[in-house]
Amino acid sequence: MKSNMKRWSRAGFAGVAATGALLLAACGSPAGAGGGAAGGDDAAPKTEELKVALITHAAPGDTFWDTIRAGAENAADLNNINLLYTSDPDGARQAQLVQQAVDQDVDGIVVTLAKADAMSGEVEKAIAAGIPVFSINAGEEEYKDLGILAHFGQNEFIAGQAAAEQLNDAGLKKAICVIQEQGHVGLEARCEGLADKFEGTSEVLYVQGTDMTNVSSTITSKLQTNKDIDAVLTLGAPFAMTAVDAISDAGSSAKLATTDLNPDVYAAIKDGTMLFGIDQQPFMQGYESVEAVRLFTDGGYVLGGGQAVLTGPAVVNADNAESVAAQFK
Repeated sequence: MKSNMKRWSRAGFAGVAATGALLLAACGSPAGAGGGAAGGDDAAPKTEELKVALITHAAPGDTFWDTIRAGAENAADLNNINLLYTSDPDGARQAQLVQQAVDQDVDGIVVTLAKADAMSGEVEKAIAAGIPVFSINAGEEEYKDLGILAHFGQNEFIAGQAAAEQLNDAGLKKAICVIQEQGHVGLEARCEGLADKFEGTSEVLYVQGTDMTNVSSTITSKLQTNKDIDAVLTLGAPFAMTAVDAISDAGSSAKLATTDLNPDVYAAIKDGTMLFGIDQQPFMQGYESVEAVRLFTDGGYVLGGGQAVLTGPAVVNADNAESVAAQFK
């Protein structure tokens, strides 16, 4: 069983050394006068390298996860972390990836909990082995029960409510909420939030997210047989772009919006093809969770004090698109 105290002791010594170096630099000769501040020769040593596993339920081809991974890699570079990324949309196989990370003697695990029941056993084994575990994206309702230190993500029910408010403002009356992965608790919660706040009526439409042909044909068929549908809410950027063509093929005038963004969705919001996007800011989920392992290892710090750290929802529409442009370049 790993000892967190041992790691904290090592990190504490390194922290004292680094603090001493900073104090010496502050009391020493000025920059450019032979001191270490200008030349960089006396820079404090890097912290001990950590090995962290990031394990998600990403499906092949879903570009949303590229953004989470980019945030995680950025944090890893800045915090001297060797990041090991794996994914599997099947809950049982994702759980096996957690066990593999334990076998690899990692210093921390970041995991998604879209299928929390399937994941719980292996996650609890990792924690029992002394490995700090953080969750991201999915699992806000379950992470505490599993003993996970903190969760980084958006509240999915509130995200659905935020979408409903935007549809209400647009004066829309009948919406479909397109779920690409049946049984995903986070996606279901978004549609529940939509139904809770939407002043019109809404219903769930299930599609097979791993088959874009199925996604397109299912949406097209629904719109062709229900001409009064005036709003389509997808729950992922790739599905939103597929829905653009599906709406056209159906000859529908329904307005399109989505949760989760990518550069294509951003461009569609800018040119008016989509009304808005509800952004959970996935870069922050990847970044904050990986950095959280470093903070916990070095001093037992826990971001959020054990409460869920919300990264969204953030509404992106024509009114504020310019302010977030840098995220999608």
